Formats: sequence, C-alpha cells, structure tokens
Amino acid sequence: MDVRHETSEMKYDKFSGQVTRRTRLRVWFVRICFCILIWTLLVQLVTVGGLWHPNLLTRSLNRRNKYNMLSIEENVVQSTPSLPPARNYSSNGYLKVSCNGGLNQMRAAICDMVTVARLLNVTLIVPELDKTSFWADHSNFEDVFDVKHFIDSLRDEVRIVKRLPKKFVKIYGYQPLEMAPVSWSNEKYYLQRILPLFEKHKLIHFKKTDARYAFPRWREKDIVSEERRLQGQCPLTPEEASLVLVALDFDRETQIYIASGEIYGSERRLDQLRVSFPLIVKKETLLDHEDLQQFQNHSSQMAALDFIVSISSSVFIPTYDGNMAKIVEGHRRYLGFRKTLQLNRRKIVELIDLHKNNTLSWDEFSAALKSTHKKKVGEPSHRKVMKSKPKEEDYFYANPHECLCEKPRCINLSHAENVSKNY
Repeated sequence: MDVRHETSEMKYDKFSGQVTRRTRLRVWFVRICFCILIWTLLVQLVTVGGLWHPNLLTRSLNRRNKYNMLSIEENVVQSTPSLPPARNYSSNGYLKVSCNGGLNQMRAAICDMVTVARLLNVTLIVPELDKTSFWADHSNFEDVFDVKHFIDSLRDEVRIVKRLPKKFVKIYGYQPLEMAPVSWSNEKYYLQRILPLFEKHKLIHFKKTDARYAFPRWREKDIVSEERRLQGQCPLTPEEASLVLVALDFDRETQIYIASGEIYGSERRLDQLRVSFPLIVKKETLLDHEDLQQFQNHSSQMAALDFIVSISSSVFIPTYDGNMAKIVEGHRRYLGFRKTLQLNRRKIVELIDLHKNNTLSWDEFSAALKSTHKKKVGEPSHRKVMKSKPKEEDYFYANPHECLCEKPRCINLSHAENVSKNY
C-alpha cells in the first residue's frame, strides 16, 4: 500500500508540472498574439489617420497656414509697385538712337530722345551706347541701366521695345534713314522736319554727332590758369577742399567718398586732405579685387558706381559743377531735397587767399564761408529759364522744379524762408 501511494504521488507531481508549463506557454502565446493585434490596430489607425488627417486634425492648422500664405501674398503684391497704364497711341514709326560721349552725355541724350519719341508718337528702341570713341567702353545699355525699369516706368509716356521688328533689320534688305539731329532744336524742328521723315521711312536712326576734336579748324583757347581760378572756373584742389570742409565744421570722423576717376597728380595730392579727414575711401578701396575687376576698363560702369554712391550720400559736395555733378544735384532734389552743397568757388577762392595772407582770421574765414553757403544746400528754388537763350539758362537736370512739386506750391519756392536748413 505504501509503494502504490508513493507511486501515485510521483505521477501526480509529474502531471501537475506538465499542466503548469502548458498554462504558461498558453499565457505567453496569448500575450504575444495580443501584442501583435494591438500593433496591427495601431498600424491601421496610423494609416487611416493619415488619410483623414487633413480633414480632421489639421483643418484649423491648414486654415491658419492658408491665412498666413494669403497674408504673405498680399504683402508681396502690395509691396510691388503697380505699373502705370500703358499709353495707347498709333505709332508713327521707330526711332533708333546711338548715344555718344561719356555716361553723362549718353544719359542726357537718352532723356532727350525719350522726349522726342513722346512728342512725335513713335516707338523708341532701347538706345545703343557709344563703344568706339575716347572712352573705349564696350558696355551695353543693360550693363549700366535697368532695361525693365526703363521700359516699365515710361510705359505711360512712350512705347519702348528692346529690338527692332525683323522687317526693319538690314539683313532683310531694309535700309533705315540715318541722320544726326540738329543740336539745340525745339519742338518746331522735330514736328516740321523730322515727323514727315517718319511718315516716309518709318525708321530713323539718330547717329552720334561728329566728334569736335576731329574738326581741323577748331581754334584753341589761350587759357590763363590763375585768371580762371579767380573767376571760380577751376575745380577746387584737395588742399582747398580740406579748408572748406573744416571751416564748415565737418570733423575728422567724417567719411569722405572720392567720386572721380584718376586724380590729377596721383594719390599724393590727397595727402593734405587726409591730414584733416583720414577716413577717405574710393570704389577701388571699398570693392574686393574680384568685384572691382568686372568694372575695370568700363568707364561708364565705373561712373555709374560713383553716381549711385553720390545720390545716396548724407551730403554731396562737388568740387566742380560739371554736368555729372548737376545731374546728381537734380536727382537728390527729386529724392526729397537731400543736402547738396553748391559751392561758390569764386567766393571761396577769394576767402582762401584772404585767409592765407592773414587778412582774415580763421574764425572770420569760417563765418564768411558759412554765410556764403547758408542758402545753397539744395533747397527748393525756381530754375532760371530763358527760352530765347537756352544755352544761358540754368541746367534743367540740376533743378527740374516742374517735376518736384505741384504748380500752386511752386509759386513760393524761391523764398528761402519756407525751408530752413542748417549745417
């Protein structure tokens, strides 16, 4: 009996151990299956959620993004200046222009030809720049000017195209009328002499005028430099410019940009100016070598760099009132009457000589110089117009007051008390 009992207990223990192991395996199997099921459900939810996500979870986000994008687009549209409406007219033909001279002469010619094209109701071809004269600059119009802006900004005045229609090109057998317009001509000349030519030829090419230095009988002038200086007809020297700037209370911390080409007498002439104003810069010192290299041997592009800096400077002081300086002056007036000091060189030379011979003390020299230029800082003023003697009137581009204000407001422009500007 005892043996059987022990045997039965051993069988029971073995059977119980097998059941426990099977139960554990089933539990683990269920757990694994449950995990797989949960993982599968999650994958399904993510997949389905990805399909419905735009409509369910991010509807408000999309609305916000859409609103932001619309706001950005509105800002871009608002910041882009609207183009003026194109002027609608029946063109009488095409005007082709070849400009000659330096940048200033070519710029003036372009302005004149825009006016002529507007007067005659013709289509203007984007002008050609001089490439063969003294300046030997092979720059094209688009290398110096913004062609798109040139066309768009004038679309309400004149129609401008980049190139001629094919039927007017020489290779197709068309020969345009080539001529040089008569200088200092008024609208009567263009309406009575030139307009009938457009009706006949449809295309006129205004070629550059003949160079004066090629005229064999051009009489040379006898120039006495000291007399010219006393008359104020010579540019100020760096030494004279230094005295003027110091007398007008410009301090040593003033940065001076020299807008010019090669300086007469080389860099040593600037030594006296550097003593009082050490912060002297030029385009050759501001630009990296690689940047400068693309402008070198292109005098028109180099002059354009000087022009850009000159119209943007805090104060513009030309030591000589050449045509380029006058154009800068007029452009600065157009940009809001930016301070431009119009030097009275004749009076300056007189005061400098009096100071150097000890007739005037420094304080007296400074006070006299300030008094002379108190109302010569580019303030609004009328331009002297002489229709019978256009060569003797004030240069239009230096003070185009017709373009700067409305007519009722222009009446009192000559009164200096309306605008007070101090140094």
